[in-house]
Amino acid sequence: MYFIFCSLLRNIHQISTRTIIYCFLGMALPALCGCQPVVYQSPPGYAINKPQRFFLGDALHEISGIVFYKKNPDSVYAIEDENGKLFSFHPGDGKYSHVKFGKKGDYEDVAILDDEFVVLRSDGSLFLFPVSQARTGKVDSVKPYEHILPEGEYEGLTATDDGKLIAMCKNCPVDKHHEVSLYVLQKNGGGQLAIISQFKASVAKDELESDKKKVKFHPSCLAQHPITKDWYIISSVNKALVIFDPQWKFKSIYELNPAFFKQPEGLAFDAKGNMYISNEGGEGSPTLLIFSYN
Repeated sequence: MYFIFCSLLRNIHQISTRTIIYCFLGMALPALCGCQPVVYQSPPGYAINKPQRFFLGDALHEISGIVFYKKNPDSVYAIEDENGKLFSFHPGDGKYSHVKFGKKGDYEDVAILDDEFVVLRSDGSLFLFPVSQARTGKVDSVKPYEHILPEGEYEGLTATDDGKLIAMCKNCPVDKHHEVSLYVLQKNGGGQLAIISQFKASVAKDELESDKKKVKFHPSCLAQHPITKDWYIISSVNKALVIFDPQWKFKSIYELNPAFFKQPEGLAFDAKGNMYISNEGGEGSPTLLIFSYN
């Protein structure tokens, strides 16, 4: 354990103080109290404790959403929740291009629908602009949908294969502690977005209870697995990955190791089912974690 801790110290410039504390306590406490360390279970096909980890630049310190164009992982498109910029980068090359699409605001997630980027603001507003414009470096035709979603705080957005958007509420007054509201949107004949349906996804109540205290489900991002068609939801607050079947029936929940998942806010899959999770920087560096699908 001494040599592991020394190794952490040698690499301290890449690791936050909080991460070092988590790692040290994870090694030292079991030895002191005679108890077993926490074992973090993995969802089928993934090794949740063995990610490929990339430290991101300061420009993405507040990274809050990621997406791929046609599930192609060559470029990661990302937003951060402050400056109205869409970034693109390739993991590991240290280069971060961006294009401005809006004024400062609390932007929480991004999706692609019909060759348009769709950005979700936390107040339930959506902003659409062409992928082609973003790729050329200048966005000059943004279509806003101010407060199109009901009152609440929103953090999750994804597009489905059949041309719909699903927006997920993090904190809505109509939701109980173990459930979350989701809204389905689609373009009408005139090309305008509109809500076409609403439903709730529920987590088993006892799965969110800790020390006999009720813990409210506060999900931060969602995506559909391209192969199994299961729905994956991450809650940064709960440090949990929750999986629902294609009909949104609860299947399983997995506790996330805070040493890797400091503040998971973004989730995406590529065409092969490899899973990508982004973490905001907090007191350290933002990261992108890649989990191979086997």
